[in-house]
Amino acid sequence: MKTRQYGILDRGIMALDSVIGKNLAGSGPSHKKRAYPAASCSHSELDEQERQHISGLMRVNHAGEVAAQALYKAQALTARDNDLKKTMQQSAEEEIDHLEWCESRLKELGDHPSYLTPVWYLGSFGIGLLAGCFGDKWNLGFLAETEHQVVRHLDEHLAQLPQHDNSSRSILEQMREDELHHATIAETAGANELPVGIKRLMDLTSKLMTKTAYRI
Repeated sequence: MKTRQYGILDRGIMALDSVIGKNLAGSGPSHKKRAYPAASCSHSELDEQERQHISGLMRVNHAGEVAAQALYKAQALTARDNDLKKTMQQSAEEEIDHLEWCESRLKELGDHPSYLTPVWYLGSFGIGLLAGCFGDKWNLGFLAETEHQVVRHLDEHLAQLPQHDNSSRSILEQMREDELHHATIAETAGANELPVGIKRLMDLTSKLMTKTAYRI
């Protein structure tokens, strides 16, 4: 009896079913979870304006981590090199921690993730598939640039946090460290430098998601 050979489309559908069905439902795939960075932080008193603003920032970061999950999964599907596939999958697992940390902080703030979560996932999955079709070097280049843009966003958010919000700060600082590490891995593996026009388009798309997820 022949074993069925799955194509990219088949594997993409299975990945969507697996990741959306598990991650977004809250059960997530099995991986070694890291400790919640804010676990040892004392809860700061926040006024309503501060709480709403911090919630908006954490909602944006949660949406970004949903997008990162989709992006890594899609790029792992299209990667030619097996070692690169493993790297993508490992990075995706590390991003699950970020997703859970952001969701935990939103719950502490009495707020919710973006209602457009499925949109962020599906859109990013499609972009990841497209990027991967141009070959591993461009795949890595897209990944590296994405992570660098995420780091810049995190820097902006860290600057906007109230000084006494140690919980959110500890989460974002750990996320920043991880994202920078992912970018370095991609560059070390031979990422191509993306054209300026592509970088600007990525930045515009990111800003659109940021402004929308902050409120919805």
